[in-house]
Amino acid sequence: MAAVLERIHRANRPSFHHLSPKQARIAYLMGAEILDLPRAPLARIENLAIPGPAGDIAARLYAPLTREDAAARDDLGLPVLLYFHGGGFVIGSLETHDSLCRQLALRSGAAVLAVDYRLAPEHPFPAAVDDCWAALAWLARTAPDLGLDPRRIAVGGDSAGGTLSAVTALHARDVRQALGVDLVLQLLVTPGATAHADTDSHRRFAQGHLLDADTIAWFFGQYIPPERREDWRFAPLQADDHEGVAPACFILAEADPLIDEGVAYADVLRAHGVEVQLELYRGVTHDFIKMGRSIPEAEQALDACAGALRRAFGLDGA
Repeated sequence: MAAVLERIHRANRPSFHHLSPKQARIAYLMGAEILDLPRAPLARIENLAIPGPAGDIAARLYAPLTREDAAARDDLGLPVLLYFHGGGFVIGSLETHDSLCRQLALRSGAAVLAVDYRLAPEHPFPAAVDDCWAALAWLARTAPDLGLDPRRIAVGGDSAGGTLSAVTALHARDVRQALGVDLVLQLLVTPGATAHADTDSHRRFAQGHLLDADTIAWFFGQYIPPERREDWRFAPLQADDHEGVAPACFILAEADPLIDEGVAYADVLRAHGVEVQLELYRGVTHDFIKMGRSIPEAEQALDACAGALRRAFGLDGA
């Protein structure tokens, strides 16, 4: 990990907080898969459009089997992970997380539906939340038409996408009857959960550990004003009630400003009777799961994600 950070430092790229949002998105896209695993071939990849609150939301479906092969194996359709990418609510896209989504589908045996939710500052809070909720409602209705099983839906994401996944899981519990779906898992990879980036780990890892304090402040400043940050749709730790949400799998990094809030959220869920699996990877930073070319912990984390999905979907014996 130290060698990876040194290579990043030598590349001397400007930090995101020194760029405009448009420049930051381009920079993230250009570097997103340098350390990531090569894009794995899959039997089925489809670009889709999901009706959203402000127009169509681009999405991409990944599956390790063709629709025909999946139907032959299980006439109920493949289980599916609804995936929200990271990027501080400001950067990131289907392309920046294409390799990661392919790996999750390949290793789990399930389908992955990645959502290109709206980004700030053009679309500030709660636009991203609204898009994620709309995507889940659409998937619950449309899954059979896509050859997917509406009874086996999980949500997941990394970083800001992990936050959006936690918030979507809370929402799914609250609208369970209208949704007609019980989520089987929330997969939270290095998620944010607090309102003000004020935990001890934010101080310990403020500089030199990939996700710097200035960048976090820049992301949050683009997305949501300080006076709104107590809203649970931004900070799921602030929700009034965590009972009855979907089981959770946490993938956390030791040298990450967000680790304390990840652990705190896992503890809150456990205290409310939610089944929690927590995997902590020592000596690695935020975004490590997208560094499979360079560090073995990335593939270990991908396998842990796949294992959690397989268990939740009942695929272990498949």
